[in-house]
Formats: sequence, C-alpha cells, structure tokens
Amino acid sequence: MKKLLLIASFAILGTTAANAQSVKFGPKAGYSLSTLKLKGEGQSEKFDAKSTFYAGAFVEYKFNDKFGIQGEVLYSPLGGKQEESFTVTEMGVTVNATAKSEIKFGMVQIPVSAKYFATENLAFGLGLNVGIVTMAEAEYSVTASGMGQSASESGTEDIKDEVNSLNLAPFIGAEYTLNNGLFFDARYNLGVSNMIKNPEGNETLKNSFFQIGVGFKFGGK
Repeated sequence: MKKLLLIASFAILGTTAANAQSVKFGPKAGYSLSTLKLKGEGQSEKFDAKSTFYAGAFVEYKFNDKFGIQGEVLYSPLGGKQEESFTVTEMGVTVNATAKSEIKFGMVQIPVSAKYFATENLAFGLGLNVGIVTMAEAEYSVTASGMGQSASESGTEDIKDEVNSLNLAPFIGAEYTLNNGLFFDARYNLGVSNMIKNPEGNETLKNSFFQIGVGFKFGGK
C-alpha cells in the first residue's frame, strides 16, 4: 500500500510539473493606432487615425508543441480625430475657420486567442478582443478669423451615456519569441460593434485598431 501511494504521489507531482511547464505569463505593452468609421443615411466617414498605447498582462497555456491558448487583460485609450477647414462668405465678409474634434475611449480589453506555433519561436493567433468602455469623451476646438480679427473656442463633453459599453473586435496576429523570453507581437483588431447606444436609423460607429508591442514570458520551458 505504501508503495502504491508513493507511486501515485510521484505521478501526481509529475503531471503538475508538466502542466506548469506549459504555462507562461508576464507583462506586455506597446503602440496602438486606432480608427473610427461612421456610417449612416448612405454616407460613410472615416476619422483620422489616433496614435496611443496599451499595457497589461497575459497568460499563455500550450496544449502541445503546436497549439495553445492565451488570455490577456490590457488597458488602452482608443478613438479617432477629425480636422476640417472651411471658408464662409456672407454680406461681403469672408471668415476662415478650422474645426478640430476628437473622440476618446478609455477601454479595458480582454483578448482571448487560439495560437498556432509554426516553430518554437514563431506563433500565429486568432481570437476575440472584448473591450469594456470605462470613459468616453468628445473634445472640440474651433478657430475663426476674418476682418482682421480672430476668435477660438474649445471644450470637452462627456459622452459615456451615448456610447455602448461593449466593443467586440475579432483579431488576427503574429508573435515572435526570443530564447530568453522576450517577445514581439503585432495584431489587427476589426471593430464589429456599433459604439452608438441609440443610433438614428442605420447609423453606426465602429472602432478598429492595430497593435504592435513587446513583452516578456516567465515560467514554462
């Protein structure tokens, strides 16, 4: 009986150790390029890209040498911006104006991906990024000049109540890991959720973004 218990104990310890060898975790951070696309009433408008960042942590589990799964928790401010210049002439007076606007989303992201390891160092991923909007603001500024004078106005508006709190974005990406655990990755997230909470007709606002970053893997072998 003691021999059987001893053998069972070693088997359990061996299985636990094997599972532990398959798990890696660590921090990651990088650069995001975010875009917004507005559609409605037969029109389509794309905002200028907004450069920002992301930061967080991940856990990776490998089922075998070829397949694995990865979960992450990241934070990233996303959104888009616009700039428009125009000239208005009325009653012989010409006014030149420039209007700038920017939509900002503070977003907690929970990406989950299936990973295929083409080699020991190179992996490709396919998954879904679940974004939770924690903050939404619209910033604007208008500058006008005419008749030898100029004026400007700017402000910030909280639009959190007008924005859906969930942003789903399927993604595809690639990752390269060095032997010391340092890795580099890139992925494209395609926004499929309508960010407008109460759209008028078929009005939609979708947020897509590209990410490129670096991280470090602890654990595993």
